Amino acid sequence: MGDFIKGLLVSVLTKKCFDEYFTKYNFFDVPCFKSSLSTGLGIGIIAGSILVKVPQILKILGSKSAEGINIFGVYLELFAITANFTYSYVMNFPFSAWGEGTFLAIQTATIAALVLHYSGSPTQAAIFLSTYPAIVSVLVSGYTPLNVLWTMQAVNVPIIFIAKAIQVVTNYKNGSTGQLSAVTCFLLFAGSIARIFTSIQETGDMIIIVTYCVSTIANAALVFQLFWYWNVNTKSTKNKNKKKKRT
Repeated sequence: MGDFIKGLLVSVLTKKCFDEYFTKYNFFDVPCFKSSLSTGLGIGIIAGSILVKVPQILKILGSKSAEGINIFGVYLELFAITANFTYSYVMNFPFSAWGEGTFLAIQTATIAALVLHYSGSPTQAAIFLSTYPAIVSVLVSGYTPLNVLWTMQAVNVPIIFIAKAIQVVTNYKNGSTGQLSAVTCFLLFAGSIARIFTSIQETGDMIIIVTYCVSTIANAALVFQLFWYWNVNTKSTKNKNKKKKRT
C-alpha cells in the first residue's frame, strides 16, 4: 500500500520533488512548489473539464432550443480546442498541460451538433458528428506535418478572439445571453486563467501561453455579459413559462 501511494505521489510530484518533501522534509523548495502546483491545477482542470460544458448541453436539451448560440462561433471554438490538444499531443507535452482539450472537444462537438439539429438541420448534424472524429484521427496520426499543427495553433489566437467576439456581438444584438450557461462560462473563464500558469510551467511554449491569455480575455467578456444581461434572461424565462401555461 505504501509503495502504491509513493508511486502515485511520484507521478504527480516527480521523483525529485518527492525526495525534497518526504525525504529531506524541505517543504519550501520553490521549483518543486511551482511544479506541484502546476500539475495539481492541471489535474483539477482536466477533472473539471469532464463536465464543464454539460450544463450547456443540458440547457439546450431541456429547452429544445439553441436560441442565442451562434453556430459559427461554436465551429471556431471547436477548431481552437482541436488545434490546441492535437498540437500538444504530437509535441509530447505532459497530459496535465492539455488533457482537458479532449473532453472539451467532445462536448463542444456535441453542442455544435445540437445547434444544427435544433436549427432544423438534423442531416448536417449527423454528417458533422461522423466527419469530426475522422479529422482528429488524421491530425494525431503522425502523418500531419508538425508545421501544419503549429500553424493551426498559431491561428488559434485570432480565432479564439473572433469566436468569442461573434458570440458577444450575438448577445449584444439579442439583448440577452439566450441559452448560454452561466456555469459553463464561469468554469471556462477560471480554467483559462489557471492554464496561463500551467502552460508557462509545463510547456514554456509561447504560442500556447499567448493563446490562453487571449482566451482568458475573451471568456471574461462573456462572463461580463452574463452579469449585464442577468435580469433580462430571468424575465425572458418567466415570460416563456407564462406562455406555456396559457397554452
